[in-house]
Amino acid sequence: MKHDKVGSVMTTDVVNATTDTPFKEVARLLADHRISGLPVLDEDDKVIGVVSETDLMVRQAATAGPYEHRHLPTSMGQWTRGARRQAAKAEARTAGELMSAPPVTVHAEDTIAAAARTMAQRHVERLPVLDVENRLVGIVTRRDLLRVFLRPDPEIRQEVIDEVLVHALWVPPSTVEVSVTEGVVTLTGHMERQAETEIAVSMTRQVDGVVDVVDRLTYRVDDTRVREQQALHGAADDWLRGL
Repeated sequence: MKHDKVGSVMTTDVVNATTDTPFKEVARLLADHRISGLPVLDEDDKVIGVVSETDLMVRQAATAGPYEHRHLPTSMGQWTRGARRQAAKAEARTAGELMSAPPVTVHAEDTIAAAARTMAQRHVERLPVLDVENRLVGIVTRRDLLRVFLRPDPEIRQEVIDEVLVHALWVPPSTVEVSVTEGVVTLTGHMERQAETEIAVSMTRQVDGVVDVVDRLTYRVDDTRVREQQALHGAADDWLRGL
């Protein structure tokens, strides 16, 4: 199965900062390039943190007005870890002091699906992309990952036929009708075993650009019981080998 890699959709011209980049320069970079965040690099081009608009806002929000006084706990021991981190950012003058670390990153060889899961789980909008030596080679955003869903329906249909039915299941293309509308794949036809229908549906869901799969497949043999017995025998064999 072919899955587009992060490297195929990432932006290679990455706006970045170093730990010594001044606060105002970071703000200018974000504004000039209309981006919401940028990676912070060390001397080996390795990502050690990320500065976002939120980090800058924390710095500005903590700045007291001309008639205001900052109210801070009298003892650092009273602060939570998060409070100490926010207080440090409130005094930040450089990207190194502003950044959030450790950074959330992906590798160029990771799949688009894996990157999307990372973004969703970590609640981030962009991910620095690393090479095999963990050096920065690009940046990928939510918009970049969504490009996969712009894949044409005929292209999706052909991959389902070639990769799922023919190459993986050895099923003649005439056995199953594949239709794709707006990324929704409908599989219609009659297969030999129930297991084959389940595999066909599961693999089709993994094809890049597929939004959903409508399963209209039927089967001649219900091999559910056979698979359950094989699993039971396998468990019994493992138990006996452990005696």
